Amino acid sequence: MESVVAELEGTLLNDPNPFCYFMLIAFEASGLFRFALLLMLWPVVKLLEVCGKEDAGLRLTIFVATAGVPMSEIEAVSRAVLPKFYFDDIDIEAWRIFSSYDKRVVLTKMPRIMVERFVKEHLRADNVIGSELSENRFGLATGFIQDDFDSITRSVGALFGDEQPSLGLGRHQSGSGPLFLSKCNEEQHPPFITGKKQDLHHIIRPLPVIFHDGRLTKRPTPSAALLILLWIPLGIILATIRIGVGLMLPMWAIPQMAPVFGGKVIVKGTPPPPPTPGSSGVLFVCTHRTLMDPVILSAVLHRRIPAVTYSISRLSEILSPIPTVRLTRIRNVDAQKIKRQLEKGDLVVCPEGTTCREPFLLRFSGLFAELTDRIVPVAMNYRVGFFHATTARGWKAMDPIFFFMNPRPIYEVTFLNQLPVEATCSSGKSPHDVANYVQRILAATLGFECTNFTRKDKYRVLAGNDGIVSQTPDGTPAMELMSIFKKIMGDFKLH
Repeated sequence: MESVVAELEGTLLNDPNPFCYFMLIAFEASGLFRFALLLMLWPVVKLLEVCGKEDAGLRLTIFVATAGVPMSEIEAVSRAVLPKFYFDDIDIEAWRIFSSYDKRVVLTKMPRIMVERFVKEHLRADNVIGSELSENRFGLATGFIQDDFDSITRSVGALFGDEQPSLGLGRHQSGSGPLFLSKCNEEQHPPFITGKKQDLHHIIRPLPVIFHDGRLTKRPTPSAALLILLWIPLGIILATIRIGVGLMLPMWAIPQMAPVFGGKVIVKGTPPPPPTPGSSGVLFVCTHRTLMDPVILSAVLHRRIPAVTYSISRLSEILSPIPTVRLTRIRNVDAQKIKRQLEKGDLVVCPEGTTCREPFLLRFSGLFAELTDRIVPVAMNYRVGFFHATTARGWKAMDPIFFFMNPRPIYEVTFLNQLPVEATCSSGKSPHDVANYVQRILAATLGFECTNFTRKDKYRVLAGNDGIVSQTPDGTPAMELMSIFKKIMGDFKLH
């Protein structure tokens, strides 16, 4: 069996400096204060590296980013946030070499808890060898690692025993690199050149990241992190103005006024006219990108169209500028609700049941296809610069605020033609077939891929639950609003 041992930083990943990943841990697992503190210490870390004390700089980074943070929170961020940023930094040539071996081992100086899930699930590694974070009896990280970094190299010998790895992939200038490379039969260093013009369709690719969480859209390198910190106060002011003006303006004026405040709404296709009195409404079937999809659609159509909701908080419903229809997840009850609403006029539904950030569409529920033949697919998409407008682990009521905190938020709305009768259930097609057809044409419009993943799949990956918002007595709108206010004013913990 041929085996390969590869460094993660600077080899499988292009960036040799893991500082930005600790910035993500600081931001998502702790809050803005720790994020700013770690950034202020970056010059000290850099100075230590210049003086040949790279390991000391890494120890300092680990301590500031993790000391006092619950290990469960670090694991959650490593599961839900970090894989997306790792994936975007993969050296594909190194990956092609790495993936061609039978036994694959990854070496890293970062705490193993931060990389293990990504390396095993997306890089398909068999083993991960990294530093180990110490934990106190309260389940909090102490900020210290259990052993020195040399133990990482010793672990390679323990893993392979008398056998020598076939290949070692690592940097020339690396504290552990030369030590573990000397244990391999052959070694290679970046930049990697596979030397073969292979058909891209036959190359085993890393498993893509479909679900991810966190508010930041960019890797927080020191320069990007500084820009984010400087922008946040301005972004909060700008978001307040944008939301306030949007609530005061009539729906028809929002797309026209958006460019004045730095936003933009792009409309493609021809929307259907409003329903005539006495006739049933149109069911707009939308892709689900953010909580504001139905609001943007209403603004484009110049009228308030009710939207079906699955499991948003009561506070979000109260603050919504359009009517909402809460479903119970009891199929026959929900079907009757939707039918009654369509008798009154138009309705918006997002059959995915939850948002997805990546260019993928989740499985469409077939319920909408059973209830009407007047179906208009609408492809919704958005672009932002600094902050994501969706979350699985954080406060969903903050989603619109983060969207409007971006310097130039852009929404794209593409109307497709109403489904012909022969493509609906009236022609004998099953609701499942109709839903799949609508999913395919919307994916083709956006250049996305269709999947069979569901809402439950997303929340089990990102939050460890089914994504159902519990409605307890303590979960009243007033309590929700007070909780959010205290959190923002207390430590501005953005996640």
